[in-house]
Amino acid sequence: MTAKNKPASMPDLSTTPALFPDSDELKPLAERMRPRTLDEIVGQDRLLGPGTPLRRELEAGRAHSMVLWGPPGCGKTTLARLLARYADARFLALSAVLSGLAEVRTALAEAQANFAQGIRTVLFVDEVHRFNKAQQDAFLPHIEKGVIVFVGATTENPSFELNSALLSRCRVHVMDAVGTDAIVTALERALTDEERGLGALKLQVDGVALALMARAADGDVRRALTFLEIAAELAHDGRIDDSTLQQVLADRTRRFDKGGEQFYDQISALHKSVRSSDPDAALYWLVRMLDGGCEPLYLARRMLRMAIEDIGLADPRAWQLALHAWDTYERLGSPEGELALAEVALYLAVAPKSNAAYVAYGAARSSVHETGTLDVPMHLRNAPTKLMKGLGYGKGYQYDPDVEGGVALDQQCLPDALVGTEFYAPTANGIEAKIREKLAALRAARTQARDKAREHRTPFPPGEGQE
Repeated sequence: MTAKNKPASMPDLSTTPALFPDSDELKPLAERMRPRTLDEIVGQDRLLGPGTPLRRELEAGRAHSMVLWGPPGCGKTTLARLLARYADARFLALSAVLSGLAEVRTALAEAQANFAQGIRTVLFVDEVHRFNKAQQDAFLPHIEKGVIVFVGATTENPSFELNSALLSRCRVHVMDAVGTDAIVTALERALTDEERGLGALKLQVDGVALALMARAADGDVRRALTFLEIAAELAHDGRIDDSTLQQVLADRTRRFDKGGEQFYDQISALHKSVRSSDPDAALYWLVRMLDGGCEPLYLARRMLRMAIEDIGLADPRAWQLALHAWDTYERLGSPEGELALAEVALYLAVAPKSNAAYVAYGAARSSVHETGTLDVPMHLRNAPTKLMKGLGYGKGYQYDPDVEGGVALDQQCLPDALVGTEFYAPTANGIEAKIREKLAALRAARTQARDKAREHRTPFPPGEGQE
């Protein structure tokens, strides 16, 4: 169909550029407000403040391959773009979520063409930890030859997620979660910038509202600017009031990664808070993980482990309560069952602590591995047949309930080579204090009985070794 015979109602797209405007108007506010200079980056003074080594390198136009490790919205992509700008280099970007080896090869070929013309290329790979080993290895020769300045961005610990070969060719720069005051600065800049931001709207918003959005963003500048953009759309008569903020900030969640750095950091904080007998901290980290979407039954399993490993026999009830809380959650579900988890977290935190059983178990395992297959003393062996009885199995065994005091003090139960070995050392905490007192008396009495037997040359029961 030609323009001549085209119906009058059909617009001529070739002469209607307004339908596809080539401007920043369609970009989200966070993208429009992306910093254009190092001075516009907020919350990274430790890494990029005046006089810091990295800033000096960037301002001098020098570029090195690097991995930027930090939480979402802290400025990793922005820093990569500024690196290219300050170094007068071409900027190429890949997303490890969307790209495969084909896209990697295409980007590297373009970088190679730039290199042949004497042009540097900054190749930025977002979420680089999602690339497998083969994909990560593809960058190595090009980094070594200087074809690319590699910049990888990750929210995960590079030590665990990136190949050692790639890490050895890059410097790792840790970027911080952006503080509330710094995020407020970014929001204020967006409110007053008429070229890229919302300045033309003349919005009325007070400092308290900005602080609420900044705190809700949880260290993520991009998230805060998204809140502000939504609030601007919902504003009544150009004013962002409390009702508007309630709509914008409803159902937000804190930073949490169910399988990544945040996950392991927070479960570590919960476990160590319990171990440190800090109920307030233990409850806080439990709620943080539940709020972030952690599977409650995982927390129940971990707290059962804490009861066994860190409390042990100092308070055996802790083990039972952890099991009951687990069972209660399975019966009630969320949110009611979460209270059971909270109560057991508090109990574990205030309970007396002992890892004596944990240590004793480890010591016994080590002994078994080191000493091999030691014989069971003859008097402790099972004797179900006449032949075995005739060989001396079970001969001389003393039935403790029939012995005065209820304990046969001169009866050896460890193999000959381990007589006198003590694996278990009870603490003076909780119920274990009583166990410690009783066990100390028993061990002293057994030692005395063995010494007395030696003095009178009284042999131990058949099969029992001498020290």
